Amino acid sequence: MPKTVIAPEPVFNDETRLLPKKLVRARPLFDREILRRAIRESFVKLNPLAVAKNPVMFVVEVGAALTTILLAHNVISGVQGNGFEFQITLWLWFTVLFANFAEAMAEARGKAQADTLRKTKTDSMAKRLLDNGNVEAVPASRLRSGDLVICAAGDIIPGDGEVVEGIATVDESVITGESAPVIRESGGDRSAVTGGTKVLSDQIKIQITSNPGETFLDRMIALVEGAERQKTPNEIALNILIAGLTLIFLLAVVTLQPFAVYAVNSAGKGSVPSVVVLISLLVCLIPTTIGGLLSAIGIAGMDRVMQHNVLAMSGKAVEAAGDVNTLLLDKTGTITLGNRQAVEFLPCQGIEESELADVAQLASLADETPEGRSIVVLAKERFRLRGREVSHYQAQFIPFSAYTRMSGVNIDGRCLRKGATEAILNFVKEQHGNHSPELLEISERISRTGGTPLAVADGGRVLGIVHLKDIVKGGMHERIGHLRAMGIRSVMITGDNPLTAAAIASEAGVDDFLAQATPKDKLEYIRKEQAAGRLIAMTGDGTNDAPALAQADVGLAMNTGTSAAKEAGNMVDLDSNPTKLIEVVAIGKQLLITRGALTTFSIANDVAKYFAIIPAMFASTYPALEYLNIMHLHSPQSAVLAAVIFNALIIIALVPLALRGVKYRPVGAASLLKRNLLIYGLGGILAPFPGIWMINHLLVWLHLV
Repeated sequence: MPKTVIAPEPVFNDETRLLPKKLVRARPLFDREILRRAIRESFVKLNPLAVAKNPVMFVVEVGAALTTILLAHNVISGVQGNGFEFQITLWLWFTVLFANFAEAMAEARGKAQADTLRKTKTDSMAKRLLDNGNVEAVPASRLRSGDLVICAAGDIIPGDGEVVEGIATVDESVITGESAPVIRESGGDRSAVTGGTKVLSDQIKIQITSNPGETFLDRMIALVEGAERQKTPNEIALNILIAGLTLIFLLAVVTLQPFAVYAVNSAGKGSVPSVVVLISLLVCLIPTTIGGLLSAIGIAGMDRVMQHNVLAMSGKAVEAAGDVNTLLLDKTGTITLGNRQAVEFLPCQGIEESELADVAQLASLADETPEGRSIVVLAKERFRLRGREVSHYQAQFIPFSAYTRMSGVNIDGRCLRKGATEAILNFVKEQHGNHSPELLEISERISRTGGTPLAVADGGRVLGIVHLKDIVKGGMHERIGHLRAMGIRSVMITGDNPLTAAAIASEAGVDDFLAQATPKDKLEYIRKEQAAGRLIAMTGDGTNDAPALAQADVGLAMNTGTSAAKEAGNMVDLDSNPTKLIEVVAIGKQLLITRGALTTFSIANDVAKYFAIIPAMFASTYPALEYLNIMHLHSPQSAVLAAVIFNALIIIALVPLALRGVKYRPVGAASLLKRNLLIYGLGGILAPFPGIWMINHLLVWLHLV
């Protein structure tokens, strides 16, 4: 054992124990802290360089700036009666502020979540292993990638790493919110540990894999804050659309001025709209509603994913989840619990089950794999066979080898082996034993039911089979059914033989399976599906899943998996629940539906405002237009001002919908389109009429026009 120079008490703050069940809890929509932060950021975002990223709101801000300049010029020049211009200017600035507020609300929720995450960080002391075998105590902030540290029961794991020696239970509640401890051990797909988690039992040696500031928790904080959020292709396309509509309406309003001059001169009556009125008309006609809410919708989508304890590396991943056609599920650790368990002993004819159990247990005493330990436990439960001290027998343990495909022990002159059926039969043949057709029959029967046969022999005697079974996770069949109802095809990928794969696939309820799959096979399958125009999602937790996770459109890595898997995926499930992708897909669809619904509302809204304003503006020049003034607005000024006020207030009214999202229902595209047009299209056309009418009458009643 290494000599410890200093054994400091682990340092951690009390707030770590007080974290909510979920890493990021859903805060109230209008939380006081979030509101304060959003209001402050709304003014900061008035910076033209920031607003320029949103072409629609940039046009509105330029318009507000122009009306401000014109108003200031009139005041300086002593022009009287600037009340109308002042109100228009004020509401144009409100329009920009309200759009900034919607985006700031979404960002503030993320920053509040990041503050919660920062509370989990603490500079604990680490026991770093030196080259001479000694241990020194150093602050965790001094650790570098490649350092080896020792963590015993009660220690806080000082940084992200891989367990290279030992096995321990770890409390990961600060990351996942789940109170149940998890097993972390060297080798396999459950060796990754996260800085800030706590060792509860035993002792492990960890190799640090991250430098300060580059830990998983640091990346989570940056992502939750939205620092690396990029616009998705769909969002970019929609930005291009609304920028195009803005340009069209800009040209229309610009040409309206000479037309108005010509119309007034020809008719000999009426008045030419002022620059302030034309700017107001432009702001009302361009798609300010969706322009002001677009960023908030995308940010809120990532926020909702995080509330389900899924860390999305980009908004693109969330959006792609909404269009997924095929879901690939890695069998081990995803569909099944990940560790095969011994469930029964099946002796050959003439062999007692107790003898088979005794030999299988002896051959497994030095086997630290979950399968080996389960054999020891099963023999103890069935026949009260306890683990025995075999050192005085000068036992020689034979570790498992991929070449021999078996393991065991040489003890008291006996050669006890367990392993693959063919390997054991070859071993028995080498020991000059007899071939056992019955062993092949039992082995094939187990394989057909989805189990794994583990043959056992005592020298030249074939004793029987230990039935190892993959345990399908509870509720998996129902969750797969939900995916099917959403139109998503599920495919299980495994390295098992086709018989075993077929049985597990049937029990889990997946639509198809790919057996004996290598990492290359997984990659080729995904590329083939993508070449056919399908979007692919995959969940996995092992290093062998990393290439496929990287290639998939949505790669959901399990937090219990290896660092390679988590680096390759574009999402990490902190709860390590592979069927969490159902919620992710629903949120992705909700994001797309929300964006589509508000775009429909915004465009329909603009059409309605066009027919509300134009008749009032030109009725004095063309009296026939008075027939279109169905709301009987008081005057051109009241019509324009009422429309500008409604245009600003509707953004605020829709902020809750943008942040919460339109409720997702698993229906077809045709039904969804019909629902969108009926609710948001028709609603967008109808809403401005009563809204503008009421504001118009309120303005007249208050003598503001």
